[in-house]
Amino acid sequence: MLPTPTRDPDAVKGVMFGLTAYTMWGCFPLFFALFDGVPAFEILIHRIIWACLFLVGLITLLRRWPPVVTALGEPKRLGRVLACALLIAFNWGIYIYAVESKQVLQASLGYFLTPLVNVALGMLVLREVMAKLQLVALGLASVAIATQFVMLGELPWISLLLALSFGSYGLFRKQVPLDGLSGLFVETLLLFPLALIALTWLSWNGSSHFLQNSSSTSLLIASGALTALPLMAFAGAARRLRLATLGFLMYINPSIQFLIALTVFGEPLGIIQLATFVLIWIGLALYSWSAWQSRPRYAAAS
Repeated sequence: MLPTPTRDPDAVKGVMFGLTAYTMWGCFPLFFALFDGVPAFEILIHRIIWACLFLVGLITLLRRWPPVVTALGEPKRLGRVLACALLIAFNWGIYIYAVESKQVLQASLGYFLTPLVNVALGMLVLREVMAKLQLVALGLASVAIATQFVMLGELPWISLLLALSFGSYGLFRKQVPLDGLSGLFVETLLLFPLALIALTWLSWNGSSHFLQNSSSTSLLIASGALTALPLMAFAGAARRLRLATLGFLMYINPSIQFLIALTVFGEPLGIIQLATFVLIWIGLALYSWSAWQSRPRYAAAS
């Protein structure tokens, strides 16, 4: 008689961490919509500053300074980290702008597109050989974007910028030997002086919203912690789960954003936009199936 399969407690924890991370990221539009009258650029500045300060305390608490010190002691490698920092800051800024301008549907489309952009970058930059289904998926995404451009006369530039910046960030991030938490800290640390200069400029010309009222000030400070917390949960999931499982969980984030855009913010979804999403969803289904089929298979234990 075959033994009854038992649940792997570590895998269950990994799924819970993954669900927490992607659900938090998916609910970010609800948080950034709370900023009333604070420009996206100013929110981005504070997100960098407070994330950096929050991570100082967190890394000290977790005793994770050795990899950070090692990274900062190798200036030659900091070029890639700086590229990562600029890309993720650009991604954050576009995302905050999308929420503030009530274009969360475009933001969700951008994150649905990201895996397919990763495929394209892998093929073009790393010369990776793509499976046929992945190429079909990429073709469907291209058709979807072209359809929106031809029928509506405009490109979904927010979606494209989010997908390209995050996809490029992932490409550079693969070349940086730092874990998620340490990597984010070094990235925000490199951006910290620029953010302080920008904050000083805003304060000097009287356009800063910081300390004007308790609500905005609290939200700006909280943005730092909310940047780091889902990343910690994601790191916990990444250590415990296979890449294929993480890939499936990843779609929770844009799916929640999609639902929030429709049900909370009441954004209109036209026929052309819906067709765009459907084509990309089909592409993602093919991509996921291809990734599942190519996963490592292990021989059953005797």
